[in-house]
Amino acid sequence: MSSSRERLNLVVAATLVLLSGAALAQSAMPGIGRPATPKEIAAWDIDVRPDFKGLPKGSGSVAQGQDVWEGKCAQCHGVFGESNEVFSPLVGGTTAEDIRTGRVAKLNDTSFPGRTTLMKVATVSTLWDYINRAMPWPAPKSLKTDEVYAVTAYLLNMGGVVPDNYVMSDKNIAEVQARMPNRNGMTLDHGLWPGKAMKTAGKPDVKAVACMTNCEAEPKVASFLPEYARNNHGNLAEQNRMVGAQHGADTTRPAGSAVAAPVAPPPVKAESAPTVSALLQKYSCTACHAVDSKLVGPAFREITRKYGSQADGVAYLAGKIKSGGGGVWGQIPMPPQSLSDTEARMIGQWLINGAKN
Repeated sequence: MSSSRERLNLVVAATLVLLSGAALAQSAMPGIGRPATPKEIAAWDIDVRPDFKGLPKGSGSVAQGQDVWEGKCAQCHGVFGESNEVFSPLVGGTTAEDIRTGRVAKLNDTSFPGRTTLMKVATVSTLWDYINRAMPWPAPKSLKTDEVYAVTAYLLNMGGVVPDNYVMSDKNIAEVQARMPNRNGMTLDHGLWPGKAMKTAGKPDVKAVACMTNCEAEPKVASFLPEYARNNHGNLAEQNRMVGAQHGADTTRPAGSAVAAPVAPPPVKAESAPTVSALLQKYSCTACHAVDSKLVGPAFREITRKYGSQADGVAYLAGKIKSGGGGVWGQIPMPPQSLSDTEARMIGQWLINGAKN
């Protein structure tokens, strides 16, 4: 009897050790963070699969989608999805025959000038999911579920996939999938999906065989900057974080010339104000604007020429930077920026003064 009790005690002790180990594994950093709640997980779990798992209930008509499109989408994508100013066209290049066969013939036509979204996309779930999570550009995830259905229906209507009076919903979206122009254009017959689980035995696009002959003694891997572009964006060595060995090339010197050892930057005083250059980097202004050439938005010096002589130019530009807007320089809107009034006025003053480097 005593040996049985001892064995039982050992089993209980071992179980407790395993349970405590599992608890420690789940809280590897005790006191930091907490488990996500079901509600928080649900807010992120918004993906929609090609088999429509994850698709929320709802519906939207082509007519409703046109209203949403004109108010929130046309400014970037064009009234008819034909945008060719900054964004690629969404509609065009598909025919009624493509809808019947599920293969877009013009994808094999090298003389056709471009590839639109409706020519390439194979699954309607891809359109629905992307519009839902990423559009409109200034305010992603702001569309209601029914608006996403409506916009998707309107986009497909412009491509001739659904008729003018169509109401798209979670109930009939499979019918829409059966009419996608390039639904049969996607293949698993390649090496990215090998194995029986994917019902294909595609040949991999690389052969993982180690080469152990004629090896370089000290191979060097480096990036290359063409000379004409070497210093286009300032000295890269001054723009990298001083962490690890990636300090960046000193682009103020010719390629291959001796480079002085990096010097640690002087400590920044707490009271010192940021430079305009630092603000432009901090708020990603240079992602859409260049100094002398138009990118997504106007060049900084174009703004100078337009507002440089305006009496209230600094205040006006500071306000526009903070509030955002569109229509002055084209159809692409600028989202509002979350910088302080002081920072906005610094950038505004820099623009009025000529946007000098």
